[in-house]
Order: sequence, then structure tokens, then C-alpha cells
Amino acid sequence: MADIAPVLKAVVPAAGLGTRFLPATKATPKEMLPIVDKPAIQYVVEEAVDAGLSDVLMITGRSKRSIEDHFDRAYELEEALRAKGDDGRLDAVRESSDLAIMHYVRQGEPRGLGHAVHCARQHVGREPFAVLLGDDMIDARDKLLQRMIEVRDQYGGSVVALMEVEPDQVSAYGCAAIEATDEEDVVRISDLVEKPAAEEAPSNWIIIGRYVCDPAVFDVLEKTPPGRGGEIQLTDALRTLADTPAGQGGGVFGVKFRGRRYDTGNKLEYLRTVVQFAAERPDLAPEFIPWLRDFVRRQDGADGAGDA
Repeated sequence: MADIAPVLKAVVPAAGLGTRFLPATKATPKEMLPIVDKPAIQYVVEEAVDAGLSDVLMITGRSKRSIEDHFDRAYELEEALRAKGDDGRLDAVRESSDLAIMHYVRQGEPRGLGHAVHCARQHVGREPFAVLLGDDMIDARDKLLQRMIEVRDQYGGSVVALMEVEPDQVSAYGCAAIEATDEEDVVRISDLVEKPAAEEAPSNWIIIGRYVCDPAVFDVLEKTPPGRGGEIQLTDALRTLADTPAGQGGGVFGVKFRGRRYDTGNKLEYLRTVVQFAAERPDLAPEFIPWLRDFVRRQDGADGAGDA
């Protein structure tokens, strides 16, 4: 196998319209919705940086300017906090602007994840790169992206993150046909299907929002026609690469992930994420957890009274 270039850049697609969270997302990007007191998108960038990827390209769209502002300096706010001697909040405000080298490009129109990734071509060039979806969070204690980069370094090609779900959930995701390797958590992917019906799914292993892509994906995306939903699907391009020789950037592998994932792309999962994060915060948990227990008890009591 030829020398495999290191993964140094991260691409974060964040151009979606956020229609599931309207009217909140009419003027506020869904990626900026807070998980307690930090926007979801910051957790995603922190994950990339923690994996050694400090060069981050954000794919944005219209009405997403607040994302850029969040990762920029806020001099007036910083001066106000400094004048008050509020060092704790000053450090918190500066943290996001010091995280990474941030770049931005706009996706002119919403044509799917594959099109959004293709918008990164000029910035990425002929280097491998990671893709982290802006509304998909992986717990910082679970080093999924690092593991995916290790697999790319070992096998080449592209790597996707996989999670096992119940059969009735596969229709909401891209789904993989998998073949075992010598490593328990690594599989070779022979086929990918975008949002299949449960009876047509090749397995119960779905693709979640983490990818490590060979730069060959750009040539494939350029020729990939719109697929499901009339959009250009990254899954379709990876399916092509699964059948492409390794010498041409082909081969797709999967890392089976059994850790903690938070999907902030829908209301219920978003609320669950906020509660979980608050319950693990040492500054909030001592008061929040007893309140939550009491609230649930009162709700149970109200339900019981209604039944009676």
C-alpha cells in the first residue's frame, strides 16, 4: 500500500435550514441552540480539535452568520468582563475563539450533504479529511474520531462511524452491508443504502454523523446525480468508493461505535441531551437532579390522580 497521508482537516456541514425547530430557527441557526450554556456546534469543533484537527472548515448558508461570530473575538464583551474582574466568564467567552483555525464557505443552495461536502474541495485539496455533522454529538469521553483516523491510517480508503439500531429505525439513516475484518470493531463495507425500508436494509448498522474521507470522494461527488429526496447524497458517493480499487482512493471501512451519542437534530433528542448534560455538570447537578426527581414524582402523581 502506498504511503497514506495524515488526516489534518475537519469539515463541518452546518447549512441546514433547521425546520424541525421552527420558529426558534427562523433567525438562529439550529447549530447555535445551547446545550445548557454552550452551543451544540462548539462541542463538535471541540471534538475535531481533540482528535488533532485544528484546521476546521464550516459549510454554512444564509442566516448562519452567528456561527462565525461565535468563533470570533468579541472585544467589547471581553473588555466589559475584564473591567468587572469576571475572569471565569471572560475565559468562557475566549474559549471558542481560541479553539481552532476556522474557515467558512457558503453552500449556495441546500442540495444535500454530498453537495455540502463537495463545497470543501478547494480548501481540502488532495488531502484526506474528517466530516463531522453539526447536529450529531459524540461524548468527549468516547474517542470515536481518533479511532476512525487510526483505521484510515491502517487501511486507507474512507471510514464511516456505525451504530447498531432496532430494525424499525434504519429507514431514517444510511445503512451498511458489512464484512468482518480481523479487528472486532472494524468492518469492511460492501454496500451502502440511503434510508432503506426496514425489509430492504442490508443490516441494522447505520451511519452516524462522522466520516473520514479519502480525497477521491470529490471526483465521485462531482459525478453523483441527485438521489433520495432529490439531493446529492454522500452515502451514494461512498457506495461508489466501496467498489473502487484502493490505488484509486477506494475502499470503505466502518468503525462499530457503542458509546454515547447525542442527536440534537430533533426536539425530543435535543431535550434529552440538555437534561443529560445538566445532570452531569458539577455546578448544576446538586440542585438540578433533586428538582428533576421531584418534578417527575409530581408528574407521576398527577397522572395517577387523572386515572383515578
